Amino acid sequence: MNEIIITPNVKLRPMTPEDETFLISVYGASREQELSMVPWTEEQRHAFVKFQYLAQLNYYQTEFPKSEHFIILADGEPVGRLFLDRRDAQIRILDITILTCHRAKGFGVPVIRYVMGEAAAVGKSVGINLDLFSISQRTFEQLGFKPTEKTDSHTLYVWQANEQH
Repeated sequence: MNEIIITPNVKLRPMTPEDETFLISVYGASREQELSMVPWTEEQRHAFVKFQYLAQLNYYQTEFPKSEHFIILADGEPVGRLFLDRRDAQIRILDITILTCHRAKGFGVPVIRYVMGEAAAVGKSVGINLDLFSISQRTFEQLGFKPTEKTDSHTLYVWQANEQH
């Protein structure tokens, strides 16, 4: 699969094994706050992050074997990841993470809008599970996603193409 052009400067490309070091750093960005509270050395943090990343990747590949994993590029530079699971009635965003230094620069929303457009074109909804305290909740709500199911740790947000937002 070739690159998918989202905007003139934002693209998606399929993940490759050569992306592992970058993807470990992206996963680490998603755990920065929590890791800042532990008294570990940099080596211990890196070992933990790598182990957790590989466990998460294994989980996604086992539980969602047809999922697609992309690298988000901004001006040709890798800035994040997008994992999608295209289901019968829904495109589930398994994960979208932007490196901390690239957040709030307008790279994530166009990617989410692209997924929404793809879903609308084929009559599907878009869903994403967000941590209860995720700062991304506001972004998804502004895009028209609505909370539909809650657990002790996550909320499932769903966007329907036919609903006004």
